[in-house]
Amino acid sequence: MMKTLIASACVPVLLMACAPVATALETGATSGVHATTLPPHFPKDLSPAGVAAADDHLALEQVQGTEAMAFVAEANRKSLGALTTDARYEPFREQAQAILTATDRIPGVSFLGDGLGNFWQDGTNPKGVWRRTSLDSYRTATPQWETLLDIDALAKAEGRDWVFKGSSCLQPDETRCLINLSDGGKDAVRVREFDTTTKSFVAGGFDLPEGKHRISWLDADTLLVATDFGDGTMTESGYPFIIKALKRGQSLAQATEVYRGEQTDGGYGVSPMVMRNPDGVVQAVLFSRPLDTFRSETWALGRDNTPYKLNLPARVGVQGMLGDKLVFSPDQDWAFDGHDYKGGELLAIPFNLLGEMRPRIAYPRNAALVFSPTERQSLQDVRVMKDGILAAVSDNVVGRLTRFSEGENGWTATAIAVPDNMAVSLGSSSRTTGRVFVSTQGFLTPPTLSLTDFNTGTTTELKSAPAKFDASTHVVEQYEATSTDGAKVPYFIVRPRDLAMDGKAPTVMLGYGGFQVSLTPAYKPEMGKLWLENGGVFVQANIRGGGEFGPQWHQAALRENRQHAFDDFAAIGRDLIARGITSSRHLGIYGRSNGGVLTSVSITQNPDLFNAAVIESPLIDMMRYPEMPAGASWIGEYGDPRIPADAEFISKYSAYQLLRPEVKYPRAYITTNTLDDRVHPGHARKFAARLGDQGHDHLYYEDTVGGHSNDADPVANARRWARHYVYLSQQLMD
Repeated sequence: MMKTLIASACVPVLLMACAPVATALETGATSGVHATTLPPHFPKDLSPAGVAAADDHLALEQVQGTEAMAFVAEANRKSLGALTTDARYEPFREQAQAILTATDRIPGVSFLGDGLGNFWQDGTNPKGVWRRTSLDSYRTATPQWETLLDIDALAKAEGRDWVFKGSSCLQPDETRCLINLSDGGKDAVRVREFDTTTKSFVAGGFDLPEGKHRISWLDADTLLVATDFGDGTMTESGYPFIIKALKRGQSLAQATEVYRGEQTDGGYGVSPMVMRNPDGVVQAVLFSRPLDTFRSETWALGRDNTPYKLNLPARVGVQGMLGDKLVFSPDQDWAFDGHDYKGGELLAIPFNLLGEMRPRIAYPRNAALVFSPTERQSLQDVRVMKDGILAAVSDNVVGRLTRFSEGENGWTATAIAVPDNMAVSLGSSSRTTGRVFVSTQGFLTPPTLSLTDFNTGTTTELKSAPAKFDASTHVVEQYEATSTDGAKVPYFIVRPRDLAMDGKAPTVMLGYGGFQVSLTPAYKPEMGKLWLENGGVFVQANIRGGGEFGPQWHQAALRENRQHAFDDFAAIGRDLIARGITSSRHLGIYGRSNGGVLTSVSITQNPDLFNAAVIESPLIDMMRYPEMPAGASWIGEYGDPRIPADAEFISKYSAYQLLRPEVKYPRAYITTNTLDDRVHPGHARKFAARLGDQGHDHLYYEDTVGGHSNDADPVANARRWARHYVYLSQQLMD
C-alpha cells in the first residue's frame, strides 16, 4: 500500500561506498550541474556514521527540540512576512476558504447500516460533524441530516485538538463503530467505540490509547488488534508486528496473540483482514505480514486457530471474497497451476486452492483470469459485489467503468457508461443491494456523484458539484514527452484557449512518481480560482514510479532506477518549453511527500530549468530517512542507505547532501507540519537550513498544528493554499 544495520564506520564501507559515488558525481552525473568536486557537505564515507558526521543540522531532527523550534519560529516570521503581506494573499485566502467551507459541496457518503453516513466540515464546524441520512433524503436537494458526533463540541468538551480520522463499523447492522480520533492531525489515533443508536460513546466499550493501530472487528465482542503492546513489539519503522484478539472488557495486556511476524519486518506493520459475506458472516480471517514496502506474506487463520501461509505472490493486492473465491491482483508476474499471470491482472481463485492442504485439482486459466490490462491500462479501484466485480480502469490515464460477471466459459466484461475523458473512482459499496457510489471529474469539470446498480448495469446521477471557477477560458490537452532513455511519458496541460505560444505563460507542474500512486484528472477548485483564473497554466505529470500504467510503470523507478522519475519530470519541463508554452523563467514545480523527493532533486539536478518549487511535507535527506520515523517502512521503494551498495545509488539523489553554494537555485518554498508523524519535519527543516547556510534565497514555513494529510481544519488549509499561490505568483508572474 504503504533493516539491516551496518557497522558505524569501517574501511570496507569507505572503500565500497565513497569512491564509486565520487566518480559519478565528478563526471557530471547530476544533470545540469557539471561539477568537478564533491559538494561541501557530501559525506566522506557513506556509512551511517559518515553521513551523520557530515550533517551539521542533526538538532533539527528533534521534533520539539529547543534549537529546532527556534529555527521554525524565525523561519516562519520571515516567510509570513514575505507571503502574507503580498496584496494577493488576503483575496487568495478568502477565495480558498469560501471554496473549502462552501455548503454547496457534494457531501461524500458511505453506506452506514440502512442509511448513509457523511463527515462534513464548514466554516461553522471546521473540525466537522459525523452525520447520517437516508438514501431517499440524500437524493433530494436538501437532505435531512442527523448528527451522530460533533467533533468541534467533543474537542471543546475534552480540551483536545481532535481531528476525525474515520470510522469502522461492524457489519451488517453497523450500529457499533470504532471512531478514530487524532490529537492535532497526526496519523496516530485514539480509537473509541461508538453506538449510533444512542449517538454516544459506549460506556466501558473498546478504548485504545493513541497509536498507529491496525484493527478489524471479528465479532460484536472481539477485535483483532495490531498495535504497540509494549517493549519489543514494534518494528524499527514504528509499526506493529503482532496481532492479538481483544475481548470486550480486556486490557491490551490481557489480549490473546493470534499472529506474529518478526521485529525486523518492513512496511507498515501487520494487518488483520476479516472477510465477510453480504450477510456479515465471516468467510475468512487473513493476516498481511509486510516484508518491505511492497512485498508481503498473506496468512489465514485455520479452523484450529493456527495461522497458515497462503500461496499468493509477494506483491499482491487482496480485494475481497466472491463466494468461495479470493479476488486479488498480483503486482508481479506469477505462475499458478501451470498457468502464467501478468502483474496488474485481476484474478479470482477458490480460497481452498491457495492453502497448504489444497485439493488435487488444477484450476483453469479462463476461470481464474478476470481482467488483463493492455500496456496503457491499469486497475485503479475494485469492488467485490455479491454476484461479480466492479472495477474502475485507467486507459491512458482516462477512466473507464467495467462490470465483470462469471459464466461457464469464464469471465465476461461489460462496459458501464461514464463521461469521456474523466477520472472515475469508486466509493462505498453495498453488497446486499448491489449498489456502488461512483464519482467522475475532470480538470475543468466539477465532480459528479452517481449510484451504480451492479445487477442492472445502470447508473443514476445523485449530485453534481457547482463550478468554483470559470473554466470556459481554458482547454485540456494530453501530450507525451520523450525521457532520457526513450520512454514516452504522458502529461496533461490545462491552459488558456487563446494562449500565445511565446514561452511566457506562468506554469506549474505537479508530480509525484512513487508508490504506484496514479495522478488522474481531478477538479482542483482552489487551483482553478487562484491560478487558472489569473492566467496560469497547470500541468500534471504521469511519470514513472506512479501507477498510471500498472505495477510495471511503478517498478521502473524503484531503488537504483529512481533516476527515471526525475528524468521523466525534467523531460516534460523541456517539452513544455519546446512547445512554446512556457520558459524556465516562468516554469515552477510542486510536489508533496514523496513528491518532495522529486522536487528537491529536480532543482538540484536541473537548477536552470525551473524558477519556482513548492516542496511540501517532503522527504529530502535520503541518506538518513530510515533514521527518522517512519522512514524505514519505505525501504522497498528507495533502498536502504545503511547498506553500502544501496547508499551508492541513493546518494546520487539525496538533495540535502548535493546542495552547492556556487550553484544558483530557484528561490524555493519549503513547508511542512510539526505534528507530521508520517514524513518527519526534519527533512524540510534541514534542507531549508542548508540553503540558508549556503546563501540561497528561499522561504520556509512550518505549521505547528496539523499532520501530514492537511485535513485538520479547512480554514487553516485555506491559508496554506493562499501561501502556495502567492509564492508561485511572485516567482512565475511578477
